[in-house]
Amino acid sequence: MSTLLSTLGRWSFRHPWRVLVSWILLLVLALGGVALFAKGTDNSFSIPGTEAQAGLAQLSRTFPQASGTSAQYIVVAAPGDTVTEDPYKGDIIASVKDLEKLHGVNAATSPYDEHVTGLISDDKSAAIVRVQFAGQSTSISKDTKATLQTKVDALASQLPSGSTVKLGGDLFATSVPGVSLIEAVGLLVALAVLIATFRSFVIAGLPLATALLGVGLSMALIFIATAFASVSSTTPLLALMLGLAVGIDYALFITARHQDQVRSGMDPEESASRATGTAGSAVVFAGITVLIALIGLSFANIPFLTTMGIAASVAVAIAVLVAVTLTPALLGFVKGRVVGWRHRPAPEGARARPKRQNRWVVLVTRHPIVTTVSVVVGLGLLALPALSLALALPNAGQLPKESQARQSYDLVAEHFGPGFNGPLIVTGTIVTSNDPLTLMKDLGDELGKLPGVKAVALATPNQTADTGIVQIIPDSAPDSVATANLVREIRAQHDHIQKKYGVDIKVTGFTAVGIDISDRLGGALLPFAIFVVGLSLVLLAIIFRSVWVPITAALGYLLSVAAAFGIVSAVFIHGVGADLLHVTRVGPIISFMPIILMGVLFGLAMDYQMFLVTRMREDYVHARRARHGHSDRPMAIDAVRSGFTASARVVTAAAIIMFSVFAAFVPEGDSSLKPIALGLASGIAIDAFVVRMTLIPAVMALFGDRVWWMPRWLERVLPHFDIEGEAVERERALAEWPEPHTTAAVVAEGLWLVEDERTLYSDVALRVEPGEALITTAADPRSTEALLLTLAGRLHAGDGRLKVDGHLLPARGSWVRRRVGVALLQRTRRPLPDLAQALRGGSRIVVVDGAEALCAPEVRAQAVELLRDAASLTPLALIVSATDPAPVQALLHDAGWVDAPVLAVSSDPAPDEGADDTGPLAGAWPTASEPADSPSAEVNA
Repeated sequence: MSTLLSTLGRWSFRHPWRVLVSWILLLVLALGGVALFAKGTDNSFSIPGTEAQAGLAQLSRTFPQASGTSAQYIVVAAPGDTVTEDPYKGDIIASVKDLEKLHGVNAATSPYDEHVTGLISDDKSAAIVRVQFAGQSTSISKDTKATLQTKVDALASQLPSGSTVKLGGDLFATSVPGVSLIEAVGLLVALAVLIATFRSFVIAGLPLATALLGVGLSMALIFIATAFASVSSTTPLLALMLGLAVGIDYALFITARHQDQVRSGMDPEESASRATGTAGSAVVFAGITVLIALIGLSFANIPFLTTMGIAASVAVAIAVLVAVTLTPALLGFVKGRVVGWRHRPAPEGARARPKRQNRWVVLVTRHPIVTTVSVVVGLGLLALPALSLALALPNAGQLPKESQARQSYDLVAEHFGPGFNGPLIVTGTIVTSNDPLTLMKDLGDELGKLPGVKAVALATPNQTADTGIVQIIPDSAPDSVATANLVREIRAQHDHIQKKYGVDIKVTGFTAVGIDISDRLGGALLPFAIFVVGLSLVLLAIIFRSVWVPITAALGYLLSVAAAFGIVSAVFIHGVGADLLHVTRVGPIISFMPIILMGVLFGLAMDYQMFLVTRMREDYVHARRARHGHSDRPMAIDAVRSGFTASARVVTAAAIIMFSVFAAFVPEGDSSLKPIALGLASGIAIDAFVVRMTLIPAVMALFGDRVWWMPRWLERVLPHFDIEGEAVERERALAEWPEPHTTAAVVAEGLWLVEDERTLYSDVALRVEPGEALITTAADPRSTEALLLTLAGRLHAGDGRLKVDGHLLPARGSWVRRRVGVALLQRTRRPLPDLAQALRGGSRIVVVDGAEALCAPEVRAQAVELLRDAASLTPLALIVSATDPAPVQALLHDAGWVDAPVLAVSSDPAPDEGADDTGPLAGAWPTASEPADSPSAEVNA
């Protein structure tokens, strides 16, 4: 990984215009796609497989006039007047008749209809007119909404002075979120932090530029997706928040590492390559943890939430790609100017002063027990308000107070009770009834006796008398726990009602759909947490080669997310600081906040874990090699302090930037997005500064060197990814080995490999130039097979140096595998086709295992011809193995290689006769373990 990214960073640094133009071209094409295909966002909430959704589907087929969305307006008479007298009654009836002619209206219900009750308040001071539309709220056009508003305004102008008319209902229950100038404050704070971090206006603008380009591209792709899928209006804003935050942070980490290296005297091109290979590797894996968390949102099995997770993951993936390509490209434009102002390079020959350790980490690691207990207790207390966290879908009661829909909501609650803002609909099939009117009346009376029911507003069959509906007005508000309990109580009466009345009832409506969504989300939290945390634990174990580091990282995350829930609950449920944050109404928060907060915060928390602890791991690995494990005190504590000191400045800047971006969406943000933004902002601050930069160093100090412990069996099972940049460092150190601009096709020194406590080969040294051949031989054919697979990049040596076609192995294995032809003839019955396949494609280097198979009389002539033809096209370096080198040497002589040398490979004795010879080399190529202690063996050429 590190070598691939290092190469990519070097190429991007050398070709900045190509990279920049490519990204700009992609952005232009995406914007063109938006102009052609975008259809706008969709704020409808549906949840397949629930009773409420099934009820809506049934109503759409049998009772369409009751299945669509609805609007309502309330008329409040002037003080001293009543709505049952003229001019109120006459004007309202005339308005209802006028509304029935409006396009898309199924029915307009007059409060004076003899079949309807409850739409006139008990004191006759207010009346409600309900308007039923065909289709859901997202299918109602803006023109229809505007016409409805015009007619309601006309009614208001006709009524006596002092009266009030306000339009609201489900159709106007949600607002379309947008971006305001307040969100730009977050970018300004980010710019200020970047300037202070880099001490350069030019360099400070690079992370912002890359983040804005990535966000622009991801937002364009999201709006293109609206042509093919339903995308809620909250989705682009969530992607915008995440894309900006991680885009700035990822570019910041790479640029900061590059600046430090250039300031220390490294060549800018080499530094860009190295920074992309090291910090870029951490960026990639940090991005993967965020992607895991976002894709895990699909566990809730709710379409709009799955879409939200996919859209946000696209934004994060683009941010990673932009960071590892465009960032080094932009660094290629500025070159040496990256050092910033007020930086004085050290004089030549001056001794580098040791970097002063961060005082905070020294204090934390000096008193780890006190620190750990204080943090755990403090965050536990902060999490206590989360016990009263209540969830619901957004409704008009959460809109700003100046909104007419909010004013209508409040007036309805004042004059009729809060339940009138969220009526429940109970529907069922009554086709078997001989007296549907009486049946529906009896059913309404039965349901009206349930606790929590204020009134039964309507109980009627449809025109064909096959489906009936009962409209129930709860005592409580739509988003209250009492209403959710009433829905569950009605559903609990299902069997009783079916037995008594023969009706299979379903509870549906806007309120019931919201309750079902909240219940589904609550049930998905545990499997979601198991999936995300479990998969990320494996990923962190792979990266850090430790058991305890991933476990402490996950436990720290749980503390962070619990504290963030506590803060959100304190503000939005208990009203602490609600006015300061412009919270329009204290009460239940949007139901998908917990799962989004858990997913996003986990990914971002692992970002900080990655950037802090990878530097600690890097310092620990280097210290262990330098000291060979001999020290009076644990190396882990020194590594924690030095790694923290090296990365704390950048992580602090990144956390402040991310906090600012999220916090900017809180004061004037959309009511649905406010709790998510506050949770993320507070969670980021707590996780970065309290957990990652305080608790984790303290816990690691408690563990000491044991914090990097991993069982040997797990070490062998888990794949290895180089994120510390060891491969990049090794390439840099061996860049001129064996000599500058070497011509050797294959050169090796000190190669050895141990498998299953048996040495396959040891102390192998060889050099093969283009046009030369080499024959290897050993007592055990598996030894030469293993050596040839190593030279071909298919197997990793346990130790030693190896360059093939100028590429250092094992880091450049993918390059070598494309350039080296391989023919394994020990286990084949068709040696000529396998040899031809290895020689095909103009390979400059070919390895042939079991070359004596080519010496059989029936194939020898053809083999010689194949080898001669291949060598005539390009100087071919050929390395073969044979138990008996003599006939193979003769074959190579005839093919044009005169006096090919023989290399005798030493190994442990072969297994006993009859032992299983299908060992690890017979099937998939294994990865060598670390070399075991064994006596050195001689290699004879």
